[in-house]
Amino acid sequence: MMTQAFYTGISGLKSGQAAIDVEANNIANISTVGFRAYNAEFANLFEDALTAAASGISNSIGIGSKLQSSTMRTETGSFALSDRSTDMALEGDGWFGILDDSGEAMYTRAGSFTFDQNSDLVNPVGEYVLGSMAGNIDLATNSVTNDSQDAPLGDVTQVEKLSFPNTLVYPAEPTTYATFAGNIGTENVARTIGASAIDPEGNRNHLQLTFSNPQITAAGTQWDVVATAESLDGTIIYDTQNGVVNFNSNGSIGSTTLSSINNNGAQVSIDLGSGYTGVASIANTPISSTSSSDGVPAGDLIGYDVNRNAEVVATFTNGKQVSIAQIAVFHFRNNQGLERVSGANFKATTNSGEPFFMQNAQGENIIGAQLATYRLENSNVALEESLTQLIILQRSFDANSKSITTADQMIQKALNMSA
Repeated sequence: MMTQAFYTGISGLKSGQAAIDVEANNIANISTVGFRAYNAEFANLFEDALTAAASGISNSIGIGSKLQSSTMRTETGSFALSDRSTDMALEGDGWFGILDDSGEAMYTRAGSFTFDQNSDLVNPVGEYVLGSMAGNIDLATNSVTNDSQDAPLGDVTQVEKLSFPNTLVYPAEPTTYATFAGNIGTENVARTIGASAIDPEGNRNHLQLTFSNPQITAAGTQWDVVATAESLDGTIIYDTQNGVVNFNSNGSIGSTTLSSINNNGAQVSIDLGSGYTGVASIANTPISSTSSSDGVPAGDLIGYDVNRNAEVVATFTNGKQVSIAQIAVFHFRNNQGLERVSGANFKATTNSGEPFFMQNAQGENIIGAQLATYRLENSNVALEESLTQLIILQRSFDANSKSITTADQMIQKALNMSA
């Protein structure tokens, strides 16, 4: 039994050393972004059964301890400010997915991402971030095909690395209508109202209405109107249309024969309003004019950003923004079943279960977590707890070494007695 105490103390030293290694690794990674701390958990080794006492109570002596497991701490770490929108932190449960050099999917809380020279979204060591492309980029022309503001998250088994073109164009949307309003008065003076119009080639042209030659009619006043579509510098005239506009006796617009004009291949509907909501001819009222039109000029890519919905958004010189991808946020049935590969990277195991996406009430895949951009999640190591645990483990180590020296002294004493 003295020999058993010797080996029991050794098992205590070994398990204590393993626990110290766990805490030392926690402390060493206190500044590692997205690092998950671990707790050391011990278990008793097999019992040595003694002869049952007359009372019927079984007696046994333990033969040491072992490090049974090291379990992950799942608390969210504190957030640190960043100056990049591609730096992200998850509030609550969830994991980012990355693709390592071997093509295997890994999972991490470290959201320190950036776009590399190929416009791929990667982490600091070049591993690709996983997600779903929105499918609204024509790679043949490097242009967006629609301006959707939402990028749906695809199936969890069909995620892909997020790769984007270095150059991207938002195609021009020609003007289809122009609305005019204002007061041209009643004096025999030519009045002009202008509007901007985008043609199919993406050029911004000038659409101008000129009102002249007012004539009194039985219903009110009739004005001649000439519509002109021309280049901004006035050197090219694409179309000219003539018509008349009839105003009621109270100055509100009644009717017009001017309906549309050709803007370098795009037909533009002309809307002069109705009643007092459009163009009016009222005396003793200040002259005014306003106009509006649809259409968007072509825009070149300024850059990519990430919003709070984990969507990659392309921004263009024409002011348009388009969601072109969705960063995936994975979930597991058992986070503690994940196997740590290195640093803050983990891989799925049979204990963690396969990754899955959260779904909303409509059955659509969602990220299922709050995302903070311009933030990074620090390690969730609690330094004060780790230092306290180190003191306890040190005392335990010293105590186990004492049991070894005690058993050794007892063995030496026994050998001397036999001599």
